[in-house]
Amino acid sequence: MSQFDIEQVKNYLLSLQEDICRQLEEEDGEGQFIRDEWQREAGGGGISRVLEGGKVIEKGGVNFSHVFGGELPPSASAHRPELAGRSFQAMGVSLVIHPKNPYAPTSHMNVRLFVAEKEGEEPVWWFGGGYDLTPYYGFEEDCVAWHKTAKAACEPFGEEIYPRFKKWCDEYFFLKHRNEARGVGGLFFDDFNELGFEQSLAFLKSVGDSYIQAYRPILAQRKDSPYGEREREFQLIRRGRYVEFNLVFDRGTLFGLQSGGRTESILMSLPAAVSWKYDWHPEPGSPEAQLTDYFIQPRAWADL
Repeated sequence: MSQFDIEQVKNYLLSLQEDICRQLEEEDGEGQFIRDEWQREAGGGGISRVLEGGKVIEKGGVNFSHVFGGELPPSASAHRPELAGRSFQAMGVSLVIHPKNPYAPTSHMNVRLFVAEKEGEEPVWWFGGGYDLTPYYGFEEDCVAWHKTAKAACEPFGEEIYPRFKKWCDEYFFLKHRNEARGVGGLFFDDFNELGFEQSLAFLKSVGDSYIQAYRPILAQRKDSPYGEREREFQLIRRGRYVEFNLVFDRGTLFGLQSGGRTESILMSLPAAVSWKYDWHPEPGSPEAQLTDYFIQPRAWADL
């Protein structure tokens, strides 16, 4: 194993948070991220950056956290039971951006490091993260550009990386109770240390840096699209699916709550406005129906 350096990861994550907030503020043109530093009673803390009521971004949160604990919570050890009972460190940047315009997609990104520690033994570390896109009205060129950027970020680390983590993303961001995908996917990975520390960190950086390269052009293209009440109503209904996933299935949300994390920072991913309508279905053949009939079906977008 190459030399493990937790400070190197932390410095990168803090710079990533700063760069993403700066670029999103530039794209919004009016809104600014507030900065909220916090401490966790059980150990560690973080910096939450939140923008609400911007010209373009209705609500966006970019959170950095570095927390410690005496025992890995169940959500972190479920897939690695041999590590149960170890103390841990976890750090990462997690973000969700909910634009105001229904034609501009919601996006999510997370990059993180876990370290499980036991006295007298080498620490066990791994990276995780990825990003995904959740449109309300689909545009093929957006989906293709998003996935081509994700593929390009993965390619220096092996031809098998993108298809493996693209498939994992399609499977992970899936609402089982609805039998539908949350969006058009992207990348998802966990338990990643197979390249040794330096190269695994280089991969994490490539994913983290490529997020804003993938998202900002799409946001710029769609943020001024004209829309009416119909599109807004559909956006709010589809945001309900986003909330359902984050509260029922998302590992990051579960980890934060199980580890005694800061509730405001954990739930900042939730949109400011959302709607549920009983037994609502889009009109067949409509642009709203096209989202579920075509766009959120798993597709090889990077090959189109």
